Amino acid sequence: MPAAQEETSPFEKVAECLYRYRPSGIYYGRIESGGKEIRRSLKTKDRKTAKSNLDDLRKELGVLDLRAGKIALTELCDRFLKTVQHQKPSTIEGKRLVIDRMKKLWPGGASTQLRDIRPSAVQEFLSEVGNKGGKSLYNHHVFVVRAAFALAVSDRLLSRSPAADVKQVPRDKPIRRTPTVEEFQAIVADVRAQVYNADCADSADFIEFLGLAGLGQAEASSLTWGDVDWKRGQMTTFRHKTSQGFIVPIYPQLRPLLERLRGGEPRGPKDRVLKISDAKKALAGACARLKLPAYSQRALRRMFITRALEKGVDVKVIAEWQGHTDGGKLILDTYSHVSRQHARKMAGLMTD
Repeated sequence: MPAAQEETSPFEKVAECLYRYRPSGIYYGRIESGGKEIRRSLKTKDRKTAKSNLDDLRKELGVLDLRAGKIALTELCDRFLKTVQHQKPSTIEGKRLVIDRMKKLWPGGASTQLRDIRPSAVQEFLSEVGNKGGKSLYNHHVFVVRAAFALAVSDRLLSRSPAADVKQVPRDKPIRRTPTVEEFQAIVADVRAQVYNADCADSADFIEFLGLAGLGQAEASSLTWGDVDWKRGQMTTFRHKTSQGFIVPIYPQLRPLLERLRGGEPRGPKDRVLKISDAKKALAGACARLKLPAYSQRALRRMFITRALEKGVDVKVIAEWQGHTDGGKLILDTYSHVSRQHARKMAGLMTD
């Protein structure tokens, strides 16, 4: 900049690439990168802070893709949705809901450029969501917003996500109703007694299998006879949430049911062990007739784990039976009340 022009310009050059705007005293950075001149406010009147912010700006421009131009939030939202199309329809729909709200409710509008979005805008958007829903809904929005801005960082549109420091809120600990063994047996018997229901036997088998094997509905419904190894006394299945394979013993309490299900007919390795995939309606009907709480199919798995803990089975072993890879941490956190009772029982054994 010529000397005469510098005297009349509101910008005063104070160091290399560092300028001070005389009317306000705010410092600005002026950097050439990728053949483009970048001018950016350093948002401070303090020269020392301005130099530090200028160094950060140089680092930022070194990792950003300047060819991307000016990208607005709405463009990022569309780009993000394209990356999740391989997921389950329900998952896609849940993420689309958040994206639509970002476009509609974002402070300053969805046309805001990514580089102008501050963490305060993210917090303002999430606070608006939090006022309209519970903790679960809030956490879902946090998850999607963080994922969208993480994509911007990955694509080198941003050097750092404005949502990087946003945390999910702790959820209230739900009350998980778990049937006793006696209630479970009564439920199975009640379902079998519904002789006018064509599927009563199959539904009873399904419910009984869940309670005796300690498996979830998805794992049980996909089990085939090829997964059952009678010689080794075990079954091979996998958790549908993680696609993690694991081995489940054929427990003594389960073997009679499995043998009856196999019967005398030849079974192919691809034939399913259980004829149906869901017994939710039959379970709900039995609970209503017996005047029991509305137990879910998942509650039968909890009954299995609770009973195993009460019988003194090692937590790590139970975790392996459930396909967990955390060494039992999840079970200890979820069933802490049972674990404490078990610990006191074990302590009573420490006698001379």
